[in-house]
Parts: sequence; C-alpha cells; structure tokens
Amino acid sequence: MENNESNINIDVKAFNLTNNKRKAVGETPMEVEIHNGIEGKSKNRPSDSKKKRASGDKSETFRKIHVPAHRYTPLKENWLKIFKPITEHLHLEVKFNLKTRHVEIRTCEATEDIGNIQKAADFVKAFVYGFDVEDALALIRLDDLFVETFEIRDIKTLQGDHQSRAIGRLAGKGGRTKFTIENATKTRIVLADSRIHILGSYQNIQVARRSICNLVLGSQPSKVYGHLRNLSSKLSERI
Repeated sequence: MENNESNINIDVKAFNLTNNKRKAVGETPMEVEIHNGIEGKSKNRPSDSKKKRASGDKSETFRKIHVPAHRYTPLKENWLKIFKPITEHLHLEVKFNLKTRHVEIRTCEATEDIGNIQKAADFVKAFVYGFDVEDALALIRLDDLFVETFEIRDIKTLQGDHQSRAIGRLAGKGGRTKFTIENATKTRIVLADSRIHILGSYQNIQVARRSICNLVLGSQPSKVYGHLRNLSSKLSERI
C-alpha cells in the first residue's frame, strides 16, 4: 500500500471545498473565515440583547475540565497561551486545580456574554483531546465549530494488528494521508490510539469522517483522494 501512496502526486490546492455561490440581488452572503487552516463562519459580535451579566444558575457560570495524566505536561507548557484568550478575550476567570487536576473556569463581573464560558470549556477540551493551542483557538474566534469524537470500533470491529494497520492507513506515510484530509476538508484531526477527534464545521466534519470511514473499511488512499476531488468539484459547481 505504501508503494501506491508514493506514486500519487497530491495537489492540496485542488481540494477546495468552499462553496462559492453567486450573490443574489439583495442577499447577504455568509462570511466564511479560515483560522490556522480551519474553516468556519466569521464570529459576529453579540448584540446588546445577547450580552448578559453572569448571574443565577451556578451550572451556567462554572465549568470543570479534567486533564488526563498524559496531557498534564503539555498543559503546563502552554498554560499562558490558554490563560490569555480566556481571561482577555472572553473575560472569564480560570485556574488549574493541582489537587483534582481540573481546569476550572467561571464567570465574573467583567463577563459580558454568559455563552463565553461554554466557548472557553470547548477550547480547553479541544486542547485536552490533543489539538494544538493554535488550532483549538478557532473554537473561540469562529462560530459554528464543533469537535466530534468517535472510535475505530464504531466503524468496524478490529483487533490486534488489524486495528494497527487501520490506524496506519489513516495516518499515512509520515502523516501524509491525515494532512491531506485535513487540508482538503479545512478541519483538524487527532489520532489518539483508537480514538479519533475532528475539529471543524458540521459539513466539513462529515466529509472528513466519511473519508476516515472509507480508509478504516479498507479503501485505498487513492480512491479516498478521488472522492474528495469529486466532492470539491460538485461544491464549486453549485449555484
């Protein structure tokens, strides 16, 4: 299979899944932005009606995210990169509890939008899952982004060497296959043993997941690349 991959000339620029619709008269186009290679809707400032001071239900003003042992050191090394966006942009309070090993986030008097606490929790969870801080920041800066998590056994029951080979097909030689799917679908993918995490918009996540499923089921990377090219051309032809 590696020989087949090495003979494929991959042009990442050919994978353009942006739907370039023609603007209708009087129609407001959807603004799409890309942050660090991740595509999503541009973040609009909340209206005055949506700006709320944090008060009332404690569950809405406090979040705890558990940090597993293997992510403790990366969290310590990147703590300032995580701390500043939460405190300076979302106006929340955050600390790391050394006893329980939880990142604790809560609102304060400076918090303007109570929904910011959910964005901060998603941001920290994405980092805990294994995404880089720069990629996880897209959850704060762009709207309508999600993290979908599933396991290889959800697609097909594999054991031992069969599962290892499936993971190898997903990664590709030197991570080539994974990077190609990421660049084609404007998403980010983390392969954590048998667990797979995808960060992106809903539509792009579905395209990436379909490609991953085909690879797990035994499809050759060349066929998966072909499906991505076809989908790209169909989206570009839509009006």
